Amino acid sequence: MSDSTSRPASVSESTTEKRLAKKTPNDFIFGKVIGEGSYSTVYLAKEVGTNREVAIKVLEKKHIMREKKNEYVMREKEVLTKLNHPFFIQLYCTFQDVDRLYFVLSYARQGELLYYLHKLASFDMECTRFYCSEIIVALEYLHSLGIIHRDLKPENILLNDEMHIQITDFGSAKILKSDSERTTSNSGRRNSFVGTAQYVSPEILTSKTACYSSDLWALGCIIYQFLSGLPPFRGLHEYQTFQRIVKLDYEFPEGFNATAKDLVEKLLVIDPTKRLGSQEMGGYAELKKHEFFKETDWENLTKTKAPPLVPYLPGTSHNPEMWSGHDSRPGFDDKRLVEIISDGFLSEDERVKQLQDQAKTNDYHRFVESNLVLKQGLIDKRKGLFSRRRMFLLTEGPHLYYVDPVKKVLKGEIPWSKDLRPEAKNFKIFFIHTPNRTYYLEDPESRSEEWVRKINEVWKHYYGNQ
Repeated sequence: MSDSTSRPASVSESTTEKRLAKKTPNDFIFGKVIGEGSYSTVYLAKEVGTNREVAIKVLEKKHIMREKKNEYVMREKEVLTKLNHPFFIQLYCTFQDVDRLYFVLSYARQGELLYYLHKLASFDMECTRFYCSEIIVALEYLHSLGIIHRDLKPENILLNDEMHIQITDFGSAKILKSDSERTTSNSGRRNSFVGTAQYVSPEILTSKTACYSSDLWALGCIIYQFLSGLPPFRGLHEYQTFQRIVKLDYEFPEGFNATAKDLVEKLLVIDPTKRLGSQEMGGYAELKKHEFFKETDWENLTKTKAPPLVPYLPGTSHNPEMWSGHDSRPGFDDKRLVEIISDGFLSEDERVKQLQDQAKTNDYHRFVESNLVLKQGLIDKRKGLFSRRRMFLLTEGPHLYYVDPVKKVLKGEIPWSKDLRPEAKNFKIFFIHTPNRTYYLEDPESRSEEWVRKINEVWKHYYGNQ
């Protein structure tokens, strides 16, 4: 769901809205599913006659009635009707038939920001600053309308053609009706819990009261996650996560940028009136003045080109050589890094013998599905600033398995394809680029180029002639 433009609604868009009014399902060609919620499905669709692409949210009336979601549906429609800003999904029209309700929305062609966060594990400072600046401008506008989102998270931030944000999903939103409610950031009525566990603010958990600053708390969680790879409050289950939230129980991993840390600490404050950006703390003007945003051009964000998405690679005490990826292209440079070993694979007799020896002597043989191990070693598999040590097993096939060396449990496998590319960053760090994710790996023995060399050798053996 989202928009293919980063400009505010224009005369042409108003004309489009009128054209889409009083439509039926027969006015659209429905395509693939692009999103699913607890009580709705979102389809990519084309308007018959114009071929304009839109996203259509389809809601089953029986399901809405059975799950008592009427209030959520009406609230989302009311909020969407009020919105007219380039950083939000636009509602063009609604219609219904006997069984279903239909919301015709702008289409966010580049999908969820969460997808890119999962692919890269974290964002660098420039990306984090850019997207959080856009979120701040969007929240300032939303709050000026007396609306609290209450479920702000990377999953609900979509991207248009130009990679600008399109905030969506207003089923949990709170609309403040009276002037007195709107004039204080601590306004809001008691409600049952809404939102997502990792991003919910403490006041919602303790007093069941949402306020404008509840969205600022979520912003703090998002900044932390963009740079570190994980949300600040995590538990084995929701209750444990909630306990950590109300106790403000979180830590910054090594390498977290000091300026960003100061900003997060000023947003993740238990008292909502003490959060930077709240009306009591000077409002959004003071939030925008924070040192973290000193390079943000607030007046021209919609016209600013989105930076390339690259992971955050700070130096650490044990690995001071890291740098961000802006000056290095993705992929593998044979001339610069390695001299490829040509088809040096074993004969079948040699392979059988080594496989028999492997079954007798290698504790990890049972994890590799009777494939011959070509290289293995302990690697720190990183997710942003966090890491877990795994035994990596590169085998024929090709396969690249990773195993928990303590619990002796297979944890996963990096998927091979002709598009897989290894890349060494320094003696310890190397990436494995796949179509849907970049794996960020650290060899504590400083043998990253050995891994890249061997992975590339295996790649050439299986895909070199394609």
